[in-house]
Amino acid sequence: MDLFDAVRQDGSGIPGTSAASPLAVRMRPRTLDEVVGQDPLLAEGSPLRRLIEDSNAATSVLLWGPPGTGKTTLAYLVAGNRRFVELSAVTAGVKDVRAVIEDSKRRVATGELETVVFIDEVHRFTKTQQDVLLPAVENRWITLVAATTENPSFSVVGPLLSRSILLTLRPLEEGHIRTLIARAIAEDRGLAGRVTVANDALDHMVRVAGADARKALTLLENLAAAAGDGGEITAALAEQAMDAALVAYDRQGDQHYDVISAFIKSVRGSDVDAALHYLARMIVAGEDPRFIARRLVILAAEDVGMADPQGLVIAQAAADAVSFVGMPEGRIVLAEATTYLATAPKSNRSYLAIDRAISDIRAGRAGAVPTHLRDAHYAGADALGHGKSYVYAHDAPHAVAPQQYLPDAVSDARYYEPSERGYERDVAARLAKIRDLLGRGEDTP
Repeated sequence: MDLFDAVRQDGSGIPGTSAASPLAVRMRPRTLDEVVGQDPLLAEGSPLRRLIEDSNAATSVLLWGPPGTGKTTLAYLVAGNRRFVELSAVTAGVKDVRAVIEDSKRRVATGELETVVFIDEVHRFTKTQQDVLLPAVENRWITLVAATTENPSFSVVGPLLSRSILLTLRPLEEGHIRTLIARAIAEDRGLAGRVTVANDALDHMVRVAGADARKALTLLENLAAAAGDGGEITAALAEQAMDAALVAYDRQGDQHYDVISAFIKSVRGSDVDAALHYLARMIVAGEDPRFIARRLVILAAEDVGMADPQGLVIAQAAADAVSFVGMPEGRIVLAEATTYLATAPKSNRSYLAIDRAISDIRAGRAGAVPTHLRDAHYAGADALGHGKSYVYAHDAPHAVAPQQYLPDAVSDARYYEPSERGYERDVAARLAKIRDLLGRGEDTP
């Protein structure tokens, strides 16, 4: 047995499993029939079922889903009786990957089946590390099973995506978690005869575990140890042992994007309570407060805008303060900025205005800068007429000089159209007067 050979100690098909293994490892499904919550992926004739049932149907697979949905288990089932090597993208480098590939390549050359290589958290691999896998996957020197909690479209290189089957795992539902806990309590490889669970304690465990099977079984194992052999897990024991619910939130995975998206949309939608809820979820999950602050700065300019220009000042001040004071006090700063922006009047007119202007530029509607606006501070500019007839704004009534500022190609462009919300209502009235003075008002012929 060499460095990369899997150890199967109890005949379960799960490498490295023993009576001393964690409950979540001991209770991993040994057959497709024991897998819960992923019925569409395991339907008759599905690519995954064919891959598991036929060792000759070798193809590489990307498993994408939240934590605790069965990605590692499915990798073991794909391996079956084939040689299985597990690498973590957190600890394995290019040298490790190449060593596994070369070893598998030698084995294939002697007539053995290719090795099943399971890479957990493949999104943490660099592009270079992922590229190393390409020849091995393409030439079927290995069967790659890669797991990720991040959208592979953003975290996995295109060539590797195109050479693999992408399978999306669904979040587990409460019923699935209850099934897994009941199985762990009843079976000999689990906690059979060692502990009972009161219904209200079970409800609490399911609620805390969320959709994560691993978390549910880890909680059960810890509570069983607290209850002792022959004891009962009661609601009081469960609440005492789990005084702080673990937030179902993966900072590296899709939930990261879902929660920040819900946060921004709640602030934009002026629901301050929802905004604070999602802010709290990010804080408890350990999200980088500077990331949250940066998103608030963007939102202040994009969604609050000129309806309350002070919003951008508040957001930037919050970003500076969070960097200065750190956490946990930074949560108060973020809460104040969130509350201010959520309750502020909203306008995206500046955001729309710059995008309209950029659209014109990209479409070729730019044109020459009017001669009277060109730089006249160099020798020879006078002969070219640069700056000639320019009217200094402060010399004009109301400090508005009625001269052409836009190039001829877009002389009638109106990019910024203020709303009637908040401070922007005053801006709209003032802008109408300015455009009249410039000869660009609504009624200007």
